[in-house]
Amino acid sequence: MSVRYYEGVGRRKEATARVRLMQGSGLFLVNGKPVEAYFPRLGDLDDVLQPFTVLGEPREKYDVTVIVKGGGVTGQVGAVLLGLARAFVKFDEAFGPPLKKKGLLSRDPRVKERKKPGLKRARKAPTYTKR
Repeated sequence: MSVRYYEGVGRRKEATARVRLMQGSGLFLVNGKPVEAYFPRLGDLDDVLQPFTVLGEPREKYDVTVIVKGGGVTGQVGAVLLGLARAFVKFDEAFGPPLKKKGLLSRDPRVKERKKPGLKRARKAPTYTKR
């Protein structure tokens, strides 16, 4: 028996998340772990589950599996959030406008700026010394 799922890809900084959404019993796995165990930091779980709260959909109605790679914790949280929102739009087109209104369907374009020659970091110049 094949299960119909809806897939959304989310990216943030250096992280990429592939999110699969299907009707189910509330199972939410990230890289094989429960979402609460994978994102234990305060506030991260709220960010990941934001599409559920915006849509007013019960989390227990859906099964979500996520494969996330690259980046740090913050980037991965943002990638999973975007991927989940995109999967909801593929699940039902009517979910699009409320998610777009809250800004959950737009990718955050900010990435690390490259280091420039002659500088210590991207913008930090060496300390000026008169003598």
